[in-house]
Amino acid sequence: MTKRTERAGLQVADELARFIEDDALPGTGISPAVFWNGFAGLLQDFAPQNRALLAKREDLQAKVDAWHIARRGQPHDHAAYKAYLAEIGYLLPDGPAFTIETTNVDPEIALIPGPQLVVPVTNARYALNAANARWGSLYDCLYGTDAMGSLPPPGGYERGRGARVVARARVFLDEAFPIAGASHADVSRYVVKDGALLVDDLPLVQPAKFVGYRGNPKAPDAVLLCNNGLHVELVFDRAHFIGSRDQALLADVQMESALTAIMDCEDSVACVDAEDKVGAYRNWLGLMQGTLAEAFTKGGRTVERRLAADREYLDPAGTPSAIKGRALMWIRNVGHLMTNPAILLPDGSEVSEGLMDAMITVTLALHDLKKTSGLRNSVLGSVYVVKPKMHGPEEVAFADAVMARVESVLGLPAATVKLGIMDEERRTSVNLKECIRAAKTRVAFINTGFLDRTGDEIHTSMEAGPFSRKDFIKRKAWITAYEALNVDIGLECGLSGKAQIGKGMWAMPDLMAAMLDEKIAHPRAGANTAWVPSPTAATLHALHYHKVDVFAVQARLAKGGRRAHVDGILDIPRASFQAWSRAQVLREVENNAQGILGYVVRWIDQGVGCSKVPDVNDVGLMEDRATCRISAQHIANWLHHGVVSSDEVTEAMKKMAAVVDRQNEGDPLYRPMAPGFQGAAFQAAVELVFKGREQPSGYTEPLLHAWRLRVKAG
Repeated sequence: MTKRTERAGLQVADELARFIEDDALPGTGISPAVFWNGFAGLLQDFAPQNRALLAKREDLQAKVDAWHIARRGQPHDHAAYKAYLAEIGYLLPDGPAFTIETTNVDPEIALIPGPQLVVPVTNARYALNAANARWGSLYDCLYGTDAMGSLPPPGGYERGRGARVVARARVFLDEAFPIAGASHADVSRYVVKDGALLVDDLPLVQPAKFVGYRGNPKAPDAVLLCNNGLHVELVFDRAHFIGSRDQALLADVQMESALTAIMDCEDSVACVDAEDKVGAYRNWLGLMQGTLAEAFTKGGRTVERRLAADREYLDPAGTPSAIKGRALMWIRNVGHLMTNPAILLPDGSEVSEGLMDAMITVTLALHDLKKTSGLRNSVLGSVYVVKPKMHGPEEVAFADAVMARVESVLGLPAATVKLGIMDEERRTSVNLKECIRAAKTRVAFINTGFLDRTGDEIHTSMEAGPFSRKDFIKRKAWITAYEALNVDIGLECGLSGKAQIGKGMWAMPDLMAAMLDEKIAHPRAGANTAWVPSPTAATLHALHYHKVDVFAVQARLAKGGRRAHVDGILDIPRASFQAWSRAQVLREVENNAQGILGYVVRWIDQGVGCSKVPDVNDVGLMEDRATCRISAQHIANWLHHGVVSSDEVTEAMKKMAAVVDRQNEGDPLYRPMAPGFQGAAFQAAVELVFKGREQPSGYTEPLLHAWRLRVKAG
């Protein structure tokens, strides 16, 4: 039984109450009485509204289901469907033109395009790695991955590969920072003279790209360059094993990489109770205070990781300057759906987890807001909160009002909290302009993401018929319209230069050559940020932002008007024909089942919310609840429409459980699912499929939380 203490009429788990009063509040200027009374008032006023919004989701879904059921077997009438969605209030008219009014947005969000990391805040080491991924070694990332077409050979440093890395980096320098009449591959000396960088006595083609240095100007230890807002540091060291053999003594090329990082309380974590939530909040507190540290063993020695310091330079005139050593951090709260037993309301019901996150994560950010020096997150006095899984403008307006109340309780100026709107639910996609309007004084981020968006697409149109296979869903008209319209509307609403317009995750962290080939499409599409799965990927993806001037792309797109319309988004990606062989059907089901099981088994048994899960071809894919939602909804759709039988799905789940067991043989904490298939993880995975159609919006959280709580209870 959870031990609780009463605070302002709330029954609060003891460990959460202690954390708030002993760790979170000291140093903020907020007394426990102010915090708890304000929090209780927020819950009293907003919890009923939260429940009403969720009820509206279910009501609209029931009406959409009924429309499709009544017309089953008939050709789809797009015009009638669109009119019906407008009639029931699902599809709203666009209001007049407007421009967002967000102010005090830090430059990493407003002015500098670049990569964005998303990491579970519950893992201190990952969180620190992400925060420190503001800078990364291009040499290390090229050498240690398949970015150049092959993986490094086993053993120690291989000089031939190292030479290829140096040559590749020099090509990048020639493209981003060309020298008048020479190549970086041929020069032997970099000097600073009269406020300018000279390379073998030759200037840069664009001298203003030289912005700083360290050390002796006649033989600098480092030279700082800037292109498209992103910095690159050339590191010179004659004692370094690479620099000692380099004609210019160039030992490394350090890239400004992950400009922003989302510390995630949502899809990539498994937080089901007070213990879990305190773990997440404690790490966020450490990040905001600048004190978070994590010790671990690497190569037989203990290493302690802390937040990186800012980088100090002399500007071209010799005046000291500094550049942040850390990514600007967002905190992703949970959506409106879930509740958590960490706090019980006066009527005995569980607290809305989204309301709890709003109050507590912003309170913890006060530690950063009160700084005037040291390791600061926001230098402009803002708190950055990503709010996922919102359905339409009313829910965005609700989130805006919640943040306004939190600001009032904590004595913060209006719109201190900046909001990130994740365009990942269908009712948000088709009403995006009005969603942005609903938070126009605080919106600082919108994005697209194929993962949750596809899960919601399937669930919303569950009764419309069988969906295409997953690879073919990506090729349908709706996804192109969705991706384009998100950027178009963002530009219409004035986000350029004020906020991030983002794109989704590269889900294959081991395939960096493919990422370099494909992910340049994101800045070319006008997105000034896109998600990457690792610090290494952030450094490599930064190359794309040197090649593409995103603000120039945005200016061109803004002149052209909308490239897509809501009609395209409403094009349901059903199977155009179903002449699939049984082998094709079963292969698709097995692929889905394997992804579900590989993810769920760690979620339920180990509390791991984000995993690199090998697929059926043993290619490692980043899996979280969004990917699980797609796979579960896809099988549920095929089950519902008779594409596959219950027996076939059960057999596929058992077959893939054995595969997942094999793939996890090296994990000492792993609990095999086969041959008994009675464990909680296997049962949870099966329920996600067989009960998928009845889950709210097709989300996986209700079942995952219930099963994880059972496991934690023993």
